[in-house]
Amino acid sequence: MLHQDLITEILLRLPVKSLLRFKCVSKQWLSLISSPQFRHLRRILASPGVILCRTTDLIHHISLLGSNDSDQPFTSLSFVHDSAGIKILQSSHGLLLCRSLYKLGKTCSYYICNPSTKKFSVLPHYSAEPTGSESRTISGVYLVFNPTKSPHYQVACIRMCSSSFNSYQVEIYSSATRAWRLSGTPFAAPFDMVFDNGVLWNAAIHWISPTGASLCFDIDQERLGAMPGLPSNEKWGRRRLRYFGESGGHLHLTEIYGCTSQFQVFEMEKDYSCWVPKYNVDLAPVVDAFPEMVRNCIFRNDSVSYAFSLLCLQEDEDDSFLLLHIPGKFVQGRS
Repeated sequence: MLHQDLITEILLRLPVKSLLRFKCVSKQWLSLISSPQFRHLRRILASPGVILCRTTDLIHHISLLGSNDSDQPFTSLSFVHDSAGIKILQSSHGLLLCRSLYKLGKTCSYYICNPSTKKFSVLPHYSAEPTGSESRTISGVYLVFNPTKSPHYQVACIRMCSSSFNSYQVEIYSSATRAWRLSGTPFAAPFDMVFDNGVLWNAAIHWISPTGASLCFDIDQERLGAMPGLPSNEKWGRRRLRYFGESGGHLHLTEIYGCTSQFQVFEMEKDYSCWVPKYNVDLAPVVDAFPEMVRNCIFRNDSVSYAFSLLCLQEDEDDSFLLLHIPGKFVQGRS
């Protein structure tokens, strides 16, 4: 008979579909595969990747470590039945935050989905705010889930208050209590702050406005704050933010001004003291390999620009690279 540790090591390396079948082998295997410890070990070993979703019935994954694309964790969310259809807003440690698409006469619903088990929960509708500031306008919704700290997740909702201009309220849902509650009092935000494109890092949600203003909300402390000023000193009316995201436990951003293939990737210090330059990137080799990236520069008639989107930055102990989308394909560029 195989030793328990050896069985665990074998099962940890199997795809999700096989694990779901192997739960039926015995009560021992069911208990092992369903345990929080096993799920935690699988997340540590999991290959990082990007979810590409044209519709929730056509989902593809790109592995960032070059693993076999035939082993897709899931390819659709057809188990969630919503007449309007749904879209993925965010992923966190195996859970997905989804929202129903807008449909005339239908109230928008939010879902927490586990595509591995094909189970989902519908979030209850938000409670009313205190009299005089009631609002149903949702500006942003975020899933906060860290299975190493708790088996329960939270959902933070940023809502616009009708009581005053640029006034917002944070409301938090907990899967432990299955209820919403208000967090703090309404707060003022910069006039151009967009709350639906924040980044979750260091147990806080971070936002940067088109003009460079910043806000962050600490989930554990339920406290608002600001980040240090952006590193670029360019005097533009709008920031040229090309990437703002989390990777490997770090917060990164990139701004690109003018027509250039060279830029820096900055990293936020853990204590929020400043942005520091982490990588110097030159996409010239990528442009040479894929000349379809070259475009006429809208700023100068005698120069060119480069068509690409920076999707994510992947870091590990030995290497780091950028995942880029260029016309017609996805490529990896070393940072």
